[in-house]
Amino acid sequence: MNIAKLMKQAQQMQAGLAEKQEELAKQTVDVSVGGDKVKVTATCAGDVLSIKIDPSLVDPDDVGFLEEIVLKGVREALEQGREKSAAEMKKLTGGLGLPPGGMPGF
Repeated sequence: MNIAKLMKQAQQMQAGLAEKQEELAKQTVDVSVGGDKVKVTATCAGDVLSIKIDPSLVDPDDVGFLEEIVLKGVREALEQGREKSAAEMKKLTGGLGLPPGGMPGF
């Protein structure tokens, strides 16, 4: 076993992981809930970029419904982003079971 070769491969994998994370931070997912009345756009890094609400949902007498549907949309967008990110990282690492962010110390 050549430790220098193994270290070089680990460094290359780490660089690839960092590059993929940057790429995923720019990729977005779009989710619609409530019959397309609430639309959420988020990055695969977990940042919510926008929330669009159909004016027909705005009812001053039922703010709770609006809060629930917006929360549902945000949760679904973040989950889709996490799933997409995990799938991309798994492709890159070959299913090695590395933690998000790569290998510690590299």
